Amino acid sequence: SESADIVKVKLHDSATLPCSGRCPGVVRWTEFSKPSEVLAECDQTSCRSVKEGYQMIHDQYLNGNFSLTITDADLSKRGLYTCYCGRSFDLRDVELQVEALNTAVQKKPGEALVLKRDISVPVEVLYNRTGGAGPSSVQICTVDGGSVQCKPDYTQRSSLISGLELRGLTVSEGGVYTVRDVRTKEVVHTCTVTVQDCPLCVCTLPGWVVPVLVVQAVAVAVLLAAFAVAVRKNYRLRSEVQQLRRPDWNRDTNHVQNRVPMEELGDDDAAERQRLAPPKPDLETI
Repeated sequence: SESADIVKVKLHDSATLPCSGRCPGVVRWTEFSKPSEVLAECDQTSCRSVKEGYQMIHDQYLNGNFSLTITDADLSKRGLYTCYCGRSFDLRDVELQVEALNTAVQKKPGEALVLKRDISVPVEVLYNRTGGAGPSSVQICTVDGGSVQCKPDYTQRSSLISGLELRGLTVSEGGVYTVRDVRTKEVVHTCTVTVQDCPLCVCTLPGWVVPVLVVQAVAVAVLLAAFAVAVRKNYRLRSEVQQLRRPDWNRDTNHVQNRVPMEELGDDDAAERQRLAPPKPDLETI
């Protein structure tokens, strides 16, 4: 057998483990640690899936491609697999690595956090207030089958449902929670938790939303200011027109002296200025 290949996939994606060569007989796939338990196999006639979730394709087999497809790569399927020609000739060893689940959640004080296991082996839950599963992480719970053991601070508010549930979160309990295989120390699930008391829920908005809201608020303020200027100008114009239409306008020089010059009406109001101007004297009557 050649050195083991490594295939790495995301959790619950399909995985294809490569194997090729020449084999006139039966090609079988097994887990390296369980060589007697066949997962899938092919011969010159057909292929069959011995265990659900594992399959080989006959057309590929006839062309020398003996790849094994794992339809749902969950964490329990991690490990080393072997491709055999016949019952003993080892064609290829392939290691399947499944990436840990990474999530981020926003919680309010008093809400519950559910950490998925996605694996049946014993796991431990580590908590780090600043992030990561480094030296500053502390173990808060262990889960083995249907049993959960937690530190005193979490005992009364922890339970197993679809995962480990931690109830009654507080603001100080934000941070990174890591679910890790007890035996191999491989990370199963990393969850970044933010706990904030946020009445208006602004803190739950995506980062790009806040700048957009600011721009919209500025635009609305500019429009309101422009509208206020237009209203003020219209009110001023109406006041001048009403003053010019008074019956005694051309007789009372005080009114003429006190009125606002018509030039202030602007070029756009030329027609209105001509209509309101005092009549020219009739030269024939002078």
